[in-house]
Amino acid sequence: MTDAAETFSDDDENQVLDAIRVWLDKEVRPEVKHFDHDDEYPHEIVQQMKEMGLFGLMYAPEDGGLGMSASAYARVITLITETWMSLAGVINTHMMLGVLIGRFGTDAQKAHFLPKLASAELHGVLCLTEPDAGTDLQGIKTVAKKDGDQYVLNGSKMWITNGMYGSLYAVLTKTDPSATPAHKGMTLFLAERGPGFNVDGKLKKLGYRALESVALSFSDFRIDADRILGGEEGHGFHHAVGGLELGRINVAARGVGIARAAMNDAVRYSQERTTFGKPICEHQSIQIKLADMATRVEASRLLVEQAAGKYDRGERCDMEAGMAKLFASESALSNATEAMRVHGGYGYSEEFDIERYYRDAPLMCIGEGTNEIQRVLIARQLVKRNPV
Repeated sequence: MTDAAETFSDDDENQVLDAIRVWLDKEVRPEVKHFDHDDEYPHEIVQQMKEMGLFGLMYAPEDGGLGMSASAYARVITLITETWMSLAGVINTHMMLGVLIGRFGTDAQKAHFLPKLASAELHGVLCLTEPDAGTDLQGIKTVAKKDGDQYVLNGSKMWITNGMYGSLYAVLTKTDPSATPAHKGMTLFLAERGPGFNVDGKLKKLGYRALESVALSFSDFRIDADRILGGEEGHGFHHAVGGLELGRINVAARGVGIARAAMNDAVRYSQERTTFGKPICEHQSIQIKLADMATRVEASRLLVEQAAGKYDRGERCDMEAGMAKLFASESALSNATEAMRVHGGYGYSEEFDIERYYRDAPLMCIGEGTNEIQRVLIARQLVKRNPV
C-alpha cells in the first residue's frame, strides 16, 4: 500500500468512477437478478473487475495498483453497492489482505505477494471466523504446531468470503494455545492451497448471494515457517485487527450504497404511483419517510468520509470507522425497510430490487463486528479519549 492521497488525484478518481458507472449500467445491472436469485457466482463479471483494475484500487503504483486513497475507495464501494452489494464483498477481503501485508509483512512477503494481489493473479481471503468464534477472535481453536521448518495446521473456519475461488488465505491460528492472555499465542499465516486444505461447502444465505461464503477446514495442512505474516509468532491477533478499520469503512460505504439505492427507488416509485388522485409523494406520510431516508443517507456518507479521511492521514480511526459502520448499516436496514413500505406489495416482489436490499442490508449490521460490539468499542474509546 502507499500514501495514496499524494498519488491519486481528483481527476483520476472521477475518471475511475465514470468508467465504473458505465460498466455497472452496461454489464452488471442487467445480470443482477439472475445471479442473485440463482445464487450463482458471477465469474465473467469478476473477470471484468480484474481487467478494470478494481482489485488493485488501493495497491501502490509500484506494485501495479492504482494508489487510491481510502476516501476514494469508499466512494467506489458505495457506487458499486448501489447496483449490487455482493460485488463490493468480492473486493473487501482482498483489499484488507493487502493492507495487512503492506503494514506487517516482511520485505520478502511484500515483494512476492503485493504485485500478484494488485494484478489479481492472486485473490486474497481472510480466514478469521470459526464456528464458535466470531467477534471473540481470541476464542479460535485452529492450531498450528511447529514441525521443523514448517507448521502443521488443524482446525476449521466459517463464513469465509471468497473462500471457494480465492487463492491466498490469511489464516488466524493459535501457535501457543496455553498463552495468557490468549492473543499472545496467536499467529497469522499466508496460505495457498495444498494437501489438507479443504473447502467443505458453500453456505446458503438470506442475502449477499452469488458471492460464496464457505466453511474451510485444515487437516494436517503443512505450511512453511516463512509464511508467518511478519516472520514471528505471537502477533496474529494484532495483525488481524489491524485491517479492521478499512474493513469497517468498506462495510459502512456499502451501507451508504444500499441506503441510497433504497431511497432513490422509493423516490422514483412515489412519483409514479398514484392513490386518491395524486402521486403518493404528495402524501405527507410518504414525504416523512423520504425525508428520513435522505437524512440517513447524508449522515452516513459524512461519517464514512470522516473515517476514511482520518485513515488517509494516518490518524487513529477505530472509533470513527466503528461509528460509520454502525450508523450506515442501520441506515441501510431502515431505508430498505421503509422503501419496501413505500412500494407496498410490489416491494415484496422479486420483480423489484427492493426485496434484495431488504435481504442484503442485515449483513452490514453483522459483518466486520456486530453493531452491538461497535457500540461497546465506541463507548470505550469515547471514555479513553476524554479522561477526567
